[in-house]
Amino acid sequence: MNTWAAEMYGGVNVVGLCHGVQHGAHQIAEVLGVSDDELDYVCSGINHQTWYIDIRAKGRKIEKEELIAGFERHPLYSKTEKVRIDVLKRFGVYSTESNGHLSEYLPWYRKRPDEINRWIDMSHWIHGETGGYLRYSTERRNWFETDFPVFKEEANKPLSEHKRTSEHASYIIEAMETGRPYRGHFNRRNNGIITNLPDDAIIESPGYVDRFGINMIEGITLPTACAATCSVSVSVQRLSVEAAMTGDIDTLKLAVLHDPLVGAICTPDEVWAMVDEMVVAQAEWLPQYADAIPAARERVAKSTVKTRDWQGAARKEVRSVEQLREMAGNHG
Repeated sequence: MNTWAAEMYGGVNVVGLCHGVQHGAHQIAEVLGVSDDELDYVCSGINHQTWYIDIRAKGRKIEKEELIAGFERHPLYSKTEKVRIDVLKRFGVYSTESNGHLSEYLPWYRKRPDEINRWIDMSHWIHGETGGYLRYSTERRNWFETDFPVFKEEANKPLSEHKRTSEHASYIIEAMETGRPYRGHFNRRNNGIITNLPDDAIIESPGYVDRFGINMIEGITLPTACAATCSVSVSVQRLSVEAAMTGDIDTLKLAVLHDPLVGAICTPDEVWAMVDEMVVAQAEWLPQYADAIPAARERVAKSTVKTRDWQGAARKEVRSVEQLREMAGNHG
């Protein structure tokens, strides 16, 4: 959505970047027993719903059954990636996104509280813990504010002491400056790159970079089920961007209403009340909705929509800086 807004409304020459493709590919290489360099793949879709539609290990094409068997026998992924494995079985292709993230985009796995713990793993926030990303971010922010001098000192190290990661940004800059080609997966406006997704969508798909810029590979067709799932999210994104850029609270409510997981759980009345509560609570950071917030505040005060006062099905407590420091010490 950020890339969509920046390009469509801001006129910015922009590329959206994510590391889900690289991380998922590392998992695939691991379960197949090959190195990352021995794995070749085509991954295409939209960010957080990108699909490994062609996988080759040492030049040999990998079929669905072999991939399923590899994940199911893996001692860690068989426990932490249950949603991804189930989607792999049903769709025939593996998704880039972590177990928790993927479950947020689909209406099937977090539908009822008693179902959630069947599909998630609590060993790490990214595997589906309720509010896991919020807890993790809060802990890291508190840690950063307390230990900022340490972070600042570490940042003074020369680049030669750091190992280059698989993040795309430095490779894109290198390719554009030197002409040395780089192949990666980038978020760009579709315009026919993926044949069965809307042209205005921001897609994530393979491309090459050199001194002429980013050039995407055109003419990719997703498996029908993958395209169907992506199309739902594209519609939500389109509505969300329009709402954010125009400050139209009714469009915002329609965007939330069409979110698959919201639709699996909430009624329309509940969605309308929830959005009113959210814009009131976050009014300080939502200047585009300033004209709509007074009426939303009145509706919140008069609302008869019933809510539950609970923390979700699988929520952990936010740890203190002292607890984090103790844990870090215990891990060497």
